[in-house]
Amino acid sequence: MFGKRINLFKLLGFEVRIDLSWIIIAVLIAWSLSTGLFPFYYKNLSIQTYWVMGIIAAVGLFISIIVHEFSHSLVARKYGMPMKGITLFIFGGVAEMEDEPPNPKVELLMAGVGPLSSMAIAGVFYGVYLLGKAIGWGDPVNGVVEYLAAINALLAGFNLLPAFPLDGGRVLRAALWHWKRNVRWATRISAQIGSGFGILLIILGLLNVFRGNFIGGMWWFLIGMFLRSAAKMSYRQLVTREALEGEKVRRFMNPNPVTVQPTTTLKDFVEDYVYKYHFKMFPVVNSDHVIGCITTKQVKEVPREQWSDITVRELALGCTPDTTVKPDDDAIRALSLMRRTGGSRLVVVEDDRLAGVVSLKDMLQFLSLKVDLDE
Repeated sequence: MFGKRINLFKLLGFEVRIDLSWIIIAVLIAWSLSTGLFPFYYKNLSIQTYWVMGIIAAVGLFISIIVHEFSHSLVARKYGMPMKGITLFIFGGVAEMEDEPPNPKVELLMAGVGPLSSMAIAGVFYGVYLLGKAIGWGDPVNGVVEYLAAINALLAGFNLLPAFPLDGGRVLRAALWHWKRNVRWATRISAQIGSGFGILLIILGLLNVFRGNFIGGMWWFLIGMFLRSAAKMSYRQLVTREALEGEKVRRFMNPNPVTVQPTTTLKDFVEDYVYKYHFKMFPVVNSDHVIGCITTKQVKEVPREQWSDITVRELALGCTPDTTVKPDDDAIRALSLMRRTGGSRLVVVEDDRLAGVVSLKDMLQFLSLKVDLDE
């Protein structure tokens, strides 16, 4: 779901990150408010005032979404669910869970608290707006506060749609899960409904475009595309987790992987290893002891004319928790690590010795076969 992310801060033990796509939406929100909404409702203010209002309103929305996602995370923590953090991206934010909720009750509480928090935020801003009107605050202040009350109420209403993975869709999944006692079935039905809502939004967006409302139509179209994609992805993630649950890395690893000696030159490494085996990462080993890893990306950073003079040892990076797993680690952990780092191979180490290499390809082949047999 996410691209490149930037860590912003840590609060109450949760890492708050921002996907670079959020910068795009933040600029668009500030621009549309400053040049469209606020000038339409509040006449005869200066251009600078409109831009200050737009920027402050965008920051207020940013904070509101963080509070919304924090409410999910705090409930998850209360029930012992590990959380990776909170990431803001182009269509809002997400509290990243490392696992599915343990039962329908926890799912219901986690999902329900999101819209409730948004409604509470809307109520607070609306109260401040009424106070400002009563004591005579100017249009710039009242305009921003009124917008934040309205947008949080809108967010609460949108999230209540029974379209998985929106909060309303998760409430629906909790109900179906409780009814059938089958989380996979409940997720499949909820995801299908979420995908259907996505298609509906796509159609509405196209109709708006044909009617001349290009910007509004494109927003509906993009949100529909995102909702449909997120629904399908959420179901695939559950199926993947169920298929790999309880499986150990040992089952998938190659116990006799291709390794590189530390004295190998970069020229020989490229010719005898990269071009021959077509891997992007190789473990560097000396007498079964893992020295580190070398990747094609590292080699690319060295001028080609120096390849004959530099050895793998000089370039290899020491193994880190992002590149290694243990044979008895859960396969889900290895898959999550690959997804987070973008790598397709991990070095399997036991007592500082090379036990093997596990690849994404082998895990996905197993997953495909198991899913086909379980259908």
